[in-house]
Amino acid sequence: MAEKTAADDVGDFSLAGLGSLDPPRSSSRWMRPVEAVAALLLVVIIALLFTGVVSRYLFSLPIIWVDEVASLSFLWLAMLGSALAIDRNEHLRLTLFVNFLPERLRQQTDTAALLLVALFLAVMLRPAVEYAMEEVFITSAALNIPMSWRASALPVGIALMLALALYRALRGANPMTVLACVMVVAGATVVLWWLTPGLKMIGNWNIPIFLVGFVALFLVAGVPIAFCFGLGTLAFLTFSTSVPIFVMIGRIDEGMSSIVLLSVPIFVLLGCILDATGMGRAIVDFLASLLGHVRAGMSYVLLGSLFLVSGISGSKVSDMATVAPALFPEMKRRGHKPPEMIALLATGAAMAETVPPSIVLIVLGSAAGVSIAGLFTAGFAIAMVLLLVLAILARWKARHEVSDGVRRAPFSIIKATLLVAAPALVLPFLIRAAVGEGVATATEVSTIAVLYALVIGAVLYGGISRSRLYAMLVETAALSGAILMILGAASAMAWALTQTGFAAQLVAGVQALPGGWLTFMGVTVLIFLVLGCVLEGLPAIVLMAPIMFPVARSLGINDVHYSMVVVTAMNIGLMTPPIGIGFYIACKIGNVAPDEAMRAIWPYIGALLVGLLLIAAVPFFSTALL
Repeated sequence: MAEKTAADDVGDFSLAGLGSLDPPRSSSRWMRPVEAVAALLLVVIIALLFTGVVSRYLFSLPIIWVDEVASLSFLWLAMLGSALAIDRNEHLRLTLFVNFLPERLRQQTDTAALLLVALFLAVMLRPAVEYAMEEVFITSAALNIPMSWRASALPVGIALMLALALYRALRGANPMTVLACVMVVAGATVVLWWLTPGLKMIGNWNIPIFLVGFVALFLVAGVPIAFCFGLGTLAFLTFSTSVPIFVMIGRIDEGMSSIVLLSVPIFVLLGCILDATGMGRAIVDFLASLLGHVRAGMSYVLLGSLFLVSGISGSKVSDMATVAPALFPEMKRRGHKPPEMIALLATGAAMAETVPPSIVLIVLGSAAGVSIAGLFTAGFAIAMVLLLVLAILARWKARHEVSDGVRRAPFSIIKATLLVAAPALVLPFLIRAAVGEGVATATEVSTIAVLYALVIGAVLYGGISRSRLYAMLVETAALSGAILMILGAASAMAWALTQTGFAAQLVAGVQALPGGWLTFMGVTVLIFLVLGCVLEGLPAIVLMAPIMFPVARSLGINDVHYSMVVVTAMNIGLMTPPIGIGFYIACKIGNVAPDEAMRAIWPYIGALLVGLLLIAAVPFFSTALL
């Protein structure tokens, strides 16, 4: 078995068994070739993008086929990675409610969830094959090859996922449980088929039935979020419309394949490298030497570290896993209580989510058509507002802090830690400047950042062994596949919603509300707080952005301003107990019981809400630097 890596930590905390946080398993032996291909595809994508950047900027010779090959490789990476995520149990799912069930009933529910996943994949396999066959007649512009080379990733990935889902569902399962699950699903299908004429007559009332009710039911049952969206959309189209299922495949492809999303797996890999090389720890050590002696100093260090480290990794999970072990022992010595430390860690991670290169901002820019350069620029300012309100609360909380024996670090120590941390400190500002000034796209910057981190890590921080790097590449492929599958399924669901005319009705209804744009901002805050608790950021964004952003634009709200409100509200929801998964991640990292931390986090959630209200009501915070 491969050694434990930073990538394993990201998997443990972010995508494995949402709620229960069950650790992912390593891949099955017969999946090792798929691992190798996925890792190779990731390396190829990084090499291609970097080659394109160097050729264009240094030699003024753009390589026109680079984007096509990268796009082709990206879809294959996404589908193979999603299959790896099924095999490794890394698809994001809500197990909060399932965990309350008795052991036997929980096992039966898990089997049913896997069979539902298999049902969705089995239904989508034929349309995926037809979609790939139709792409034979379309030729790529640069390479002049059939687009079926790219589209074939969909049926291959779906077939592989189907086999894995069935294998995991049937392995060790009670035959009677499997038979009962099949009979229940078959019975429900027959009933819905019989009700189809009536369902078609009720029009948009099918939205709360299928796209809300069914999705919520599957979510509570522990079905992975991507397949909750897929099953809800499949049922909606099949039983309440005349739209062919074939259309779903195109929408899934579109949702997974945006060239902007190429930066997602690369920034995931960057977070792994950051953790493995110790670059994040170097930043923490420098801030501790600089601020550790003042009252509430360690709280400031924790918040500042999250702010800066987030600007490198793009992943709040990696941020918390890097910062907490370095700071918690000293914070405990100074009298900080573990529940208070968890509260500050969780809300600090929510604060830092808008610091570039936030993966959520990249996905939002792709889904809503908002300038990523603008989002990156505004993200710094918004994080500073939230950092300030949390720092004020931390200072008040530290009024009784025990600081006996704490001394200011000598200048020599500060200088030494600064020299070690300097290469890491440069990276977040490099990323922000390159994208914000239009020097390079987020995708190009992600590639440059990964290579920079690898070189600096090898020269100054001890480097990464080949076996460890390979494990990180595989883990990145699995995590990225799980994320991109969610985005694809959510895109299909969002498309189904918009085709019903629901978005136009929503626009008309909101425009008729008293209070204008401020009322709409209040509605937005409530919606995304709830969605952040239940769905996590990425699926909520892809699902709601096509609906909410046109409404915001119709009311004259700036896209970047609205984006900052959406992302901030979602991340507060993500850290809000008793459902918010980010809260449980922080508890696991800090080894504190959720019941204890739950009582301590509410003042910090309140501080973030104050910051959110300021951001929503005052566009200046979001737009001043644009």
